[in-house]
Amino acid sequence: MAAQDVTSGMEATFTRDEFTGRQDRARQAMQKAGLDAMLVTSPENIYYLTGQQTPGYYTFQCLLLPVSGEPSFVVRQLEYFNLVANTFLTDIHPFGDSDDPMAVLNALLRQKGLKGRRVGVEKSGWFFPVAVYDRMVAALGTLHDAGGITESLRAIKSPAEIGKLARAATYVDAGMKAGLGQVRAGGTENDLVAAMMHDAIAAGSEYMGMEPLVSAGRRSGVPHGTWRRGPIASGDGVFLEMAACHDRYHAALMRTAWVGTPPEQAREMMKVCQDALAASLEAIRPGVTCETPHNVCQRIVDAAGYTENFRKRLGYSVGISFAPDWGEGGILSLNAGVKTELEPGMAFHLPPALRIYGRFTVGVSETIVVTETGHRVLGTLDRGMVLRPA
Repeated sequence: MAAQDVTSGMEATFTRDEFTGRQDRARQAMQKAGLDAMLVTSPENIYYLTGQQTPGYYTFQCLLLPVSGEPSFVVRQLEYFNLVANTFLTDIHPFGDSDDPMAVLNALLRQKGLKGRRVGVEKSGWFFPVAVYDRMVAALGTLHDAGGITESLRAIKSPAEIGKLARAATYVDAGMKAGLGQVRAGGTENDLVAAMMHDAIAAGSEYMGMEPLVSAGRRSGVPHGTWRRGPIASGDGVFLEMAACHDRYHAALMRTAWVGTPPEQAREMMKVCQDALAASLEAIRPGVTCETPHNVCQRIVDAAGYTENFRKRLGYSVGISFAPDWGEGGILSLNAGVKTELEPGMAFHLPPALRIYGRFTVGVSETIVVTETGHRVLGTLDRGMVLRPA
């Protein structure tokens, strides 16, 4: 493809007006925070504000968003046409693999007259190393915290964003259905994951922000364990959790299966998870705090005597994600003490799970969107434990 064949926004996932509106709302928040400009380095916030997406965010990339004026972008030369195709940006400053990206950024900051001005950065971002911070301080002097500005905008999804979440939910339904269909004595964890990934991708999913969490037998009793060729035997419980992605928007799902007859304790714990999920979903509506559905779930768990088996939050925000995560837990959590009120357009994954550590895990989840009157479940799969012959 010749360079002239790569045109601005040819692979953009939203309209120019959508991105302009997001940038304008970010500028309004920056003004309230007393900032003259903001440097954005996290891939999720960059994507939200511009549409830029690449698996190459392991190299330096930075959006400079001033309160007034055109946004600028510093990017690796190899990513230049990727940026052109995905965004409507025109002020692009590429650097070669032998160049110092911070020298390019610092020259841009001087050009824009930002030395000595109030410039905000995302100090808590995963992709903002200390060395980069030190170089920015050397160029600008004091840096101010812009954390939360873009995240607060991302918390409430537009109808277009909700549409992408709903599409992702159809992909995760396909993947989970395929994985459950592969549960059998004599199979392996890898069989399940191969089916899950194949069918989710065949349905339309792009690469996910995190791998599926799949484990069988005693391995399933270890949190966040995943497939390692483990065999599935008669009497084993099987834990499956995965996400799928549409235009970087992720929906997730958790289900449980058993080969043969589950022990009574596993059945009881599964019922507690199902009851806790149903009750917490019933509690979700605009105006209640994020801690409310968590507390509902916790009370059901506690009443059943499984407090020690549930040491986590009920759920977390979902939306835009890049590896290493499929969630937006840094934006909002459904957890004790979180007083933020739910609003229409917020989206969450709620995965109540109970474990006998080193023996088994059972759990069930849904991805949902808060509506004007309550909530909307995006998935369609039955929540019951799937039983397979021994």
